[in-house]
Amino acid sequence: MKVLLHPGYFPDIANFAVMVQHNICWEAEGNYQKQTYRNRCIICTDHGKHMLSIPIQHIGNTRKGKQEYKEVKIENTYNWQRQHWRTLETAYRTSPFFEYYEDDIVPLYEQKHTYLLDFNIKTIECIHNCLQTQMPLNRTTTYEKNIENIKDGRFLTSPKNNIELKQVEYNQVFNDRHPFVKNTSILDLLFNEGTNTMTYLKNINIDFLNA
Repeated sequence: MKVLLHPGYFPDIANFAVMVQHNICWEAEGNYQKQTYRNRCIICTDHGKHMLSIPIQHIGNTRKGKQEYKEVKIENTYNWQRQHWRTLETAYRTSPFFEYYEDDIVPLYEQKHTYLLDFNIKTIECIHNCLQTQMPLNRTTTYEKNIENIKDGRFLTSPKNNIELKQVEYNQVFNDRHPFVKNTSILDLLFNEGTNTMTYLKNINIDFLNA
């Protein structure tokens, strides 16, 4: 089955479970929507669930404030990359596989990136390289609200959609202080489960696609 997904910032486990179980096409058209996982991801810190958010440049009232996703630029006037990487280091330095994957991921935070969509694709490609799996390359060329002959998974970037994701709990770094946090960024699973990540993703029931 082919599934249409929005490329997010180090997408969550639900998105990656869909990626490894089906053929993916990236939604590269359409308008950018605020307060979604296009520029955010959820990790676990010593304080529990924590959101990393990429700042974006705002365009004012042009076209009623609407902007195409592929045209959204990252706001690089302050060093958000340094902040994000330091947070990841603090959160996962003691995890079993942080040092194993660190050199693959840190380059993303060492150079400036202009467009959010392009950067998000790079974060996804980075994870596929870590997992030694093939990165999906197909992208849409036009936007269609209602699509045929392909499963629509674009809703997975919205935090308002409470999907029924049944996850087997794995050991998270601070599980002695906080209960298990479901459906985090793929980074949490990768740093904690490492080489078992692919097996874990393949075993997730993705019936939520039919919701």
